[in-house]
Amino acid sequence: MDYLKSVVPSQLMSERGSNLVVINPGSANIRIGLASQDTPFNIPHCIARHTKQVPKKNVQDQMLNNQLTTAQHMEREKAYDVIASLLKIPFLDEEPSSNSFPRKMGRVDGQNPQTSRKDLALTWTNVYEEASSSSSAVEPSRNEDATTESLDLKECTDSKEHVREQKFREFICGEEALRISPTEPYCLCRPIRRGHLNISQHYPMQQVLEDLRTIWDWILIEKLHIPRNERNMYSVVLVIPETFDNREIKEMLSIVLQELCFGSAVVHQEGIAAVFGNGLSTACVVNMGAQVTSVICIEDGVALPATGKTLPFGGEDISRCLLWTQRQHQTWPQIRTDMLSKPIDLLMLNRLKETYCEIKEGELDATAVVHSYEDGTSAGSHKTRLTALNVPPMGFFYPTLLVPDVFPPPPRSWFHDYEDMLEDTWHIDFPRRPDMSDGFYPNANVGLSMWESYPVFPNKPKKEEKVGIAEAVTNSILSTGRIDLQRKLFCSIQLIGGVAQTRGLVPAVEESVLHAIPPNEAVDTVEVLQPRANPTFVPWKGGAILGVLDFARDAWLHREDWIRNGIHIGSGRKYKDSYYIQGQAMCYINS
Repeated sequence: MDYLKSVVPSQLMSERGSNLVVINPGSANIRIGLASQDTPFNIPHCIARHTKQVPKKNVQDQMLNNQLTTAQHMEREKAYDVIASLLKIPFLDEEPSSNSFPRKMGRVDGQNPQTSRKDLALTWTNVYEEASSSSSAVEPSRNEDATTESLDLKECTDSKEHVREQKFREFICGEEALRISPTEPYCLCRPIRRGHLNISQHYPMQQVLEDLRTIWDWILIEKLHIPRNERNMYSVVLVIPETFDNREIKEMLSIVLQELCFGSAVVHQEGIAAVFGNGLSTACVVNMGAQVTSVICIEDGVALPATGKTLPFGGEDISRCLLWTQRQHQTWPQIRTDMLSKPIDLLMLNRLKETYCEIKEGELDATAVVHSYEDGTSAGSHKTRLTALNVPPMGFFYPTLLVPDVFPPPPRSWFHDYEDMLEDTWHIDFPRRPDMSDGFYPNANVGLSMWESYPVFPNKPKKEEKVGIAEAVTNSILSTGRIDLQRKLFCSIQLIGGVAQTRGLVPAVEESVLHAIPPNEAVDTVEVLQPRANPTFVPWKGGAILGVLDFARDAWLHREDWIRNGIHIGSGRKYKDSYYIQGQAMCYINS
């Protein structure tokens, strides 16, 4: 204890973090790295596998609906006009007033330091195990004589045979998987979709788990350089989003401990890790990810289960809305852009969104370079004028603009025999199954007297909300039921996730949440806290801190115990109770 009070934090992270891997899995991206690193690797959470299936599927997913209904079109257009009125820009069916005065223009190309890199075209992934060095010699020169041309044609034939003899890579992970040409014999799989394992009749559980294992194993070998035979000397901190159910967490723990052969592991909730990552103890954490947005209130380092909200939209929906907006205004080039079946288009649209979209009053246009990717050929460049760039991110406040149900959540029948991750279970007497030992149902409060007087929330939280971000935050905070805590939380809103970096988002959240608070509530101040680090990596960094500070290791699961006993360990503590350890560590930090 004296050592912890005297040691320099960077020294502690270096000493204890060198053999601690922190994994923060998300729907679209996974953040993973050693706790001793300043920032993790941020890698697209997908895998493309070589396939001989005929006819070939480019993308394996549980997508049910790719066509909008008439009602959805009308709701979307109505939401656009409401946003246009707020931002003081022309309505969807109005001609812009650019004839009388010039629109606000974003900087073009080299003048904008952000734009120069973002405008670079993406390249197709080489799907062969070895690069073809003779591919450039395939085309014979037309200026040579007949003899030379004959020799060149022979070399051309040999080169083509060499290409045919090349072996396809068995699987390709990360961004490379998203840049595979649709003409290549590969099928893209995303094991997590909308905050849950992407299980469906088209994507069975066994394949989802195998894809997760393969992706994580590839990252460990290729990025972190940790071979399988050394992993028993490493521990893992799993920073899990609140959207996951306990069975999903159990399967991830099995992958880490049983399949990837780590020595031990611990689970921490993403919201609590985010609070740690920003050096806080109490906050309303709003996680704005690529595919799902979640809200959870944290008090003194403990998640309040009844405050959990899940919104089925994220940054990728803003990218889709950006494309829809340009097509409505007829500013998009005449190219075939389809981010659902052609993932490389999703990468391009995400870049455009990150570079040009912001929340700002007034007409906002920019000149940008849009690329077309067709059938494995080189990218085509199209310089165009994008318009209404402040509309798509406003979809977080008016979700009918985003039409998020193109990808519905996975079917829930697989999870019905497991309680929810945030359900308040430590005061509940569970009926004992005959196949479970006595140690499986311990008194969860043993040694945790500090939580005996903590308020109980017996109602299971509502899983998904069809509201905007302002209503979700307001409802979450007001559900705590205590005016002193409500006032504190309204002044301690923490935005994390990739969308949190959208320019102009903070004042928009503060204003919209303030207007969403009912007039009879005694709250008149709303404040979004400034992040101390990149909002995308804050939960990962908090997980690293938790892993290093958790010196008692009471909540850690060891590989041998997991393989032998399943979801309970020798002490009988269930893995889901690990957030009590987080609360104890938080109390130590604040003391």
